[in-house]
Formats: sequence, structure tokens, C-alpha cells
Amino acid sequence: MADKEAIFSQKNKRLLIDPLNDDNPISVQVLGICSALAITVQLKPAIVMSVAVLFVLIFSNVIVSLIRNLIPSRIRIIVQLVIVAALVILVDLVLKAYLYDVSKELSVFVGLIITNCIIMGRLEAFALANGPWKAFLDAIGNSVGYALILVVVAFFRELLGSGKLLGYEILGHKGKTLVDSTGLYQFGYENNGFMLLSPMALIAVGIYIWIQRSRNRKLIEA
Repeated sequence: MADKEAIFSQKNKRLLIDPLNDDNPISVQVLGICSALAITVQLKPAIVMSVAVLFVLIFSNVIVSLIRNLIPSRIRIIVQLVIVAALVILVDLVLKAYLYDVSKELSVFVGLIITNCIIMGRLEAFALANGPWKAFLDAIGNSVGYALILVVVAFFRELLGSGKLLGYEILGHKGKTLVDSTGLYQFGYENNGFMLLSPMALIAVGIYIWIQRSRNRKLIEA
């Protein structure tokens, strides 16, 4: 009973919960923001990238935690990079085999997971100092917190920019004329092309940060 309580202690639960709000890797720590700006034009690549980071962060965190006492301090960064690189190569090969179109959309950003600040930061700051179970929980919390931003930003950019989600028409069909159109387009609605441009990703993340900080007094700077 004591072991069960220790495993699901309040402190361990915070490892899962805090990255979703109080300690979000993107909106609070401002880490890994490049991918949030670059791959959120559509929801599908954002989801795939989120799953890829989840996989890499969980396995790298746990592996580094398991061998933390065996890693010489002088080469710990090199060891971490080798572990992350091996996992990223595996992810890249799987994407090219089963989701080739998405792999092309993500392009170099899959490879850049190797140097993702969130992953390297969690390995250096947490996995090297904690056991496998805590490292596992920390990896889930931070990767889900990262995914939350990507999915929210991509959701609104794709919906308002093209009227679609995951390629499906949500707001109706845009025809050449109002008569040919369906849904909101029948009433003269137009897609906001600005949502598909890179600057809008930064604005969307900024709006998310503003809303988050306005609702959470812990994040309001004195």
C-alpha cells in the first residue's frame, strides 16, 4: 500500500499536471517554440510531431535515468545526444514508411527533435537526477504540455485559414459563387489567409500565453 501511495503521490502527480499549465514547456519555459511556429499550419502534422516528441522524450528520459550512474559526467551530453538521435532516426524511418506525405511536410523538423530544447532540458535537468518512474511521468507531462500548444494553435490556424480540420471541410464547401458554396460560405464567409502565414503562429502562441497568464495568478509577474 505504501509503495502504491509513493508511486501515485501528490508530488508525482504534479509531474504530469504542472507542464499543462504552471510549467508548460512552450508558454512558460519558452522552449521548443520553433516547431510550434513552423508546423502548425495544419492539424495533422502537429499531431504527428506531438506523438514523435512523446515517443522520443519518454524513451530517452527513462533510458538516461536508468543509466545515469554509469554515464561519465564529461561525456553526458554526448551520450544523451546519441540516445536521442537513435530514437529520432527510428521515428523518421517509421514516418517515411507509413506516413510519407506527413514526413515530407515535417521535413527537417523531425531531425531537429534531436536538438529540441525540451528534450535536452528534461534529460539534463531531470532524468540525470531522478529514477525511471519519475522520469517517465516527467516525460509524459512535458510532451503532453508541448502537444497541447501545437494542437491548439494548429486547430485554429487550419480551421480559420482553410475551413478544414485534418483535411475535412468543417465550415462548408467554398464554391466559385455563393450559390455553389455550402455552409458558412453561403453567407459570404471568407477564409483568413493570414492564419496560414508564419507570423500568425507567433501571434497565436502569444494569444495563448496572454490568456494563460491572465487566468493563472501564479504566472503573473510582480
